[in-house]
Amino acid sequence: MSRTLYDKLVDAHKVCDLPDGDMLIYVDFHIMNEYTSPQAFSGLDTKGLSVWRPEAHLAVVDHVNATRSNEPHDAASKLLIDNLEDNCTKHDIAFYGLNDPRQGIEHVVVPEQGLVTPGMLIACGDSHTTTYGAYGALGFGIGTSEVEHVLATQTLRYKRMKTMRVIIDGDTAPGVTAKDIIMKVVQVVGAGGANGFAVEFAGPAIRRLDMAGRMTVCNMAVELGARAALIAADEVTKAALQGHAHSGRFAFNRESWRSDPEAVFEKEVTIAGCDIEPLVTWGTSPDQSVPITAHVPVASDYVSSKAKATLARSLQYMGLTEGQSAQSIAIDTAFIGSCTNSRIEDLREAAKILEGRKVAVGVEAIVVPGSAMTRIKAEAEGLRAIFETAGFEWRPEAGCSMCLAMNDDIAMDGERVASSTNRNFEGRQGRGARTHLMSPAMVAAAAVAGHLADVRDFK
Repeated sequence: MSRTLYDKLVDAHKVCDLPDGDMLIYVDFHIMNEYTSPQAFSGLDTKGLSVWRPEAHLAVVDHVNATRSNEPHDAASKLLIDNLEDNCTKHDIAFYGLNDPRQGIEHVVVPEQGLVTPGMLIACGDSHTTTYGAYGALGFGIGTSEVEHVLATQTLRYKRMKTMRVIIDGDTAPGVTAKDIIMKVVQVVGAGGANGFAVEFAGPAIRRLDMAGRMTVCNMAVELGARAALIAADEVTKAALQGHAHSGRFAFNRESWRSDPEAVFEKEVTIAGCDIEPLVTWGTSPDQSVPITAHVPVASDYVSSKAKATLARSLQYMGLTEGQSAQSIAIDTAFIGSCTNSRIEDLREAAKILEGRKVAVGVEAIVVPGSAMTRIKAEAEGLRAIFETAGFEWRPEAGCSMCLAMNDDIAMDGERVASSTNRNFEGRQGRGARTHLMSPAMVAAAAVAGHLADVRDFK
């Protein structure tokens, strides 16, 4: 019987069926951070349980830490970080702390350490664990009680999802990035359009992406409502598995980690690559985006009263007017970072735009490499010098930073941010902060222009 890649991954990890229709699945690797793990360890202690397979877990510090220094910025953050280190020491779990050269954002660190390979099932207390689907692996976020269950048993209760395939057909134009591809998908499918689905991305434009681009696509599949995102393993995947500290640690060769040619998906969406332009969000949901050459929507673009009300609320929060040109939107801050776009490839693309140019007067520009290893590599390539000469602040430590208001990098009320992150919800970057999502290169272009700008004008 023909099966999708998702079905192959689930079938390979199923331990048994449960009486209520769910199943028990085995977790190959589990990642923790300082924010979502404390209650899980407390639960183990209360029940007198130990960690069954310590070698199948990794803990990193990334959410609450400061990126200006390697010291916690307040007592609450220090408590969370110290607590994670203590629990990892107690249970013999690998810990990448603030002074560890391997430290960084979990979804950047794991691939660069070679801890993901096709066929794996990876869980983490973070929704953007879908990132690992770029490798033909099944990754998804879990809650605190599930973290405890994985620590104790290496298994999870799981409900099989429906399958969706999104095909990006044909070529994309110059200046269009992986970030633009996934933002277009979110725009077309909708912010909740993939609820209950595992989404596989396919088509020529996907196959042409490098691994960093594939990770960007799978990372933001969460914004569709998907709990799993997948791309078939191929030669690009094979090449990306080589040369890392833990390359070869995992191997799952019993399947061809791709959908069978005759596999049937419950839903299919096809988007022409030529229809994708560099995109920016204008509203408070990732699906509220327009091409950089376009305008903010107007009420007459919508039929339903609910859609019109949503438009009005988003515009009010964002401080925009109907029909306003996207390129007329002035920014206060430019931020390059996050688990979506802080890899060396992202920094290189932004640096191409910045070289020989200066950040506009009045714009605060910040770049936070996704890991210590990424930072070291970028500095060796001369990227730090390019960013700093242009007027960007280069952060010496890795972390989530301005992706979310959980550390000392918090945007102020009314502050407008051109951001390479994955979410633009109300208050995501700080109470009253206004977030515009775009690619790292587009952030660099906005920083130079002082307003949202078309990266294609900077080549």
